[in-house]
Amino acid sequence: MATPLPPLGEARVSELLHAFLAAEYRWQHEGGWHDIIIGLPTPGLELAYPEATSFGLLSAWNPLSVERSSEENRRADEALHQALVAGGHPFRPAFASARNRTWREPSWLVMGMEPDDFDALSRRFGQLGTLWWRPCEPVRLRMAAARPSDEAGDTDVDWLE
Repeated sequence: MATPLPPLGEARVSELLHAFLAAEYRWQHEGGWHDIIIGLPTPGLELAYPEATSFGLLSAWNPLSVERSSEENRRADEALHQALVAGGHPFRPAFASARNRTWREPSWLVMGMEPDDFDALSRRFGQLGTLWWRPCEPVRLRMAAARPSDEAGDTDVDWLE
């Protein structure tokens, strides 16, 4: 069941956009954590998963960046994990965090999911910002909102509404 998303004002969307762009993203492989940087390709990830046709990073924690209890977040994360297992696409643990570590959200890096399916899963778990890209292409931030009028546009952001 999709998490209902209340409408967000342009100022809040802009604030969250800049937080997502400034965040650190990492994925786990063979005991280590590896960077994902918006606007850059991910050659290490592509070497580890050469058969992948796409990559996406999403979370079920804190929909629309509204803080929930650890218990609620863990339940949502387990539901997302189960959805990923049922979907049959390979996936790995990941996380997103503020550079100053004021927030950190466990996430999942999923491979081979097409953008429509990925976006539907993201909406199901109430996520405003996710990452999605194809091999050899730069990582893109996907925002499930309309671009605020005061945002000139960032070449690494896809606005989905």
